[in-house]
Amino acid sequence: MTGGMRPAVVEQLGDRIRAARQELDLSVAALAERSDVSRRMLTQIELGQANPSVSTLDRVAAGLGTTFAALMGVGADAPPDGVEVWSTEGGSWSVLLDAIDTEGLSVETWKWKLVGEDQRLGGSGVPSPGVMIHVIDGALEIVCGEDVQVIEAGGSGRMITDQEYVYRARDAQGAVFTSVALQSRAG
Repeated sequence: MTGGMRPAVVEQLGDRIRAARQELDLSVAALAERSDVSRRMLTQIELGQANPSVSTLDRVAAGLGTTFAALMGVGADAPPDGVEVWSTEGGSWSVLLDAIDTEGLSVETWKWKLVGEDQRLGGSGVPSPGVMIHVIDGALEIVCGEDVQVIEAGGSGRMITDQEYVYRARDAQGAVFTSVALQSRAG
């Protein structure tokens, strides 16, 4: 099961992107050029008609000179429970809890729950300084190419990659974990 953002989150996201684009006095075509995201996709996102991937939103954020977390409305003024970014009908979800942005780095704190066969694709193909993970309950598998890293409840791990990867619960038993993602803002 793949899932996606809730419709209300997609609508809020579209409104934030449109407002940020207009504040910069950019046309949709100019933002498309800056972000390497098609005009059609940008229009659908702004209208709340598309459920874009995190990697697409990372590119849009970069084109706007901001970060994914800022587009999601997470930061100093965010509610303490964070923003649910992804969920499935099976009960899996991810919540962006908080973020800190500096000139060269964005640091995002996430909480995840994976249930049954649900899995979540991560990584945008852009080199990242890393992701740190701590598993609270169950066991998490992180699949990157041919490599599978398993982190048991109470354990922590880290990953540095420029490849896509998959989070999934080992043996479809379920997993709850937190992650801290470091995203370079350079270039």
